[in-house]
Amino acid sequence: MNRRQMLARTASFAGILPATTFFADQPKQKASRYIDIHTHIGTYTNNTPTLTTTALIRWMDEHDIEKAVVLPLVSPESTTYLQLPDAAIAASREFPDRLIPFCSIDPRAIIHGGQKGLVDILRRYVDQGAKGFGEHKVGLNFDDPLMMRVYAACEQVGIPLLFHIDRIRGKDKPGLPRLENALRSFPELNFIGHGPGWWASISGLTDSDTLGSYPKGPVAPGGAIDRLMENYPNIYGDLSAGSGANAIGRDLDFGRDFFIRRQDRLCFGTDYLKPGQHVPQFALFEKLELPATVQAKVFKSNAERVLKLA
Repeated sequence: MNRRQMLARTASFAGILPATTFFADQPKQKASRYIDIHTHIGTYTNNTPTLTTTALIRWMDEHDIEKAVVLPLVSPESTTYLQLPDAAIAASREFPDRLIPFCSIDPRAIIHGGQKGLVDILRRYVDQGAKGFGEHKVGLNFDDPLMMRVYAACEQVGIPLLFHIDRIRGKDKPGLPRLENALRSFPELNFIGHGPGWWASISGLTDSDTLGSYPKGPVAPGGAIDRLMENYPNIYGDLSAGSGANAIGRDLDFGRDFFIRRQDRLCFGTDYLKPGQHVPQFALFEKLELPATVQAKVFKSNAERVLKLA
């Protein structure tokens, strides 16, 4: 205890200062419960305020988030204001113990050197600290040849890929056959699923319109997510955003069973991207009253394993 703290404590005991004056000097307990696999920094669209790295860290502290992945958005269909990998890497250098950068490149970009050139680009980002590729949010079919070239490069470099599926980006069909083609073609690449098209596929009752929406009501058996997780060890789920919360919250009994059944394949995420954003995941997941061992995996250790942090 330094002299200033001792004087404050003595004064509080004498009734000169409120007791909270001393305790306010004590450091906060380190955030430790969650690793958030999905956040963004910067400006998302023209009607969202900018999220700074400092504001993101402050929000993380408020919600007991130890580390967060910062995802770029580089495709024209992904956002109004592009968020480049350089910004994610710079943020991680500002807060190296808290922020984890991913990298991304649009599959349609001009890449000299073909596949080798793409691998060289990814390795350059990995050398700067990138731990994965994404958010992969591109207006092509999920297994378009240009998309498959990206998956091959990620597999070769050895980083996971976090993707978005809906009716416009990462396009697929009910049952997710295009995703399955990629999973089968690149068995050493860990894919992390996100977005309305992915999470709507938790239910067996899907159609093309459903892949772009937030369906309500009980989850029907036979969903593509369970089937893919059963057959392919390289597919994981990112629980972030309204789509992730909706998939679990639309049928709480199914959602709880799904958490327990797929406890080794799910990663906590929020998709926090603007100041003051409502994030339903915290209250929703508490409502499930999950076993502590399941919480530990989903909230933190699965991300540590997939991102090779531990």
